[in-house]
Amino acid sequence: MERTFAIIKPDAVERNITGKILEKIESNGFHIVGLKKVHITLEQAMGFYYVHKDRPFYTELCTYMARSPIVVLVLEKEGAIAEWRKLMGATNPADADPGTIRKEFGLSLGENSVHGSDSPESAAFEIPYFFAMCELI
Repeated sequence: MERTFAIIKPDAVERNITGKILEKIESNGFHIVGLKKVHITLEQAMGFYYVHKDRPFYTELCTYMARSPIVVLVLEKEGAIAEWRKLMGATNPADADPGTIRKEFGLSLGENSVHGSDSPESAAFEIPYFFAMCELI
């Protein structure tokens, strides 16, 4: 079994669709082994997204992620990283396949409702950024 990290982003939490996204996650065979709702600071967002610090969208992304609560999750499944990326869909909801979370719930390229680790290395950084090992089932 593999673990991956996921975020239900501010736009989705603000629209009260967290439950719909969680249902989609579970109905696609993922086991939720960690889940909590947090409101991160701008500094925490900047630390989390540090790999993008030189990208033109960095400041806007960090401000967006700190504007209101998010739901952070650790998901488990065979091939969890690739399977979660597939279920999320393309970054731009307009380009996402039907049935993906971003196609169904994303508002725009910037407000696309969910985040997911893109590699085992990312998951290894992202999971402990938000969860202590004793918080994972």
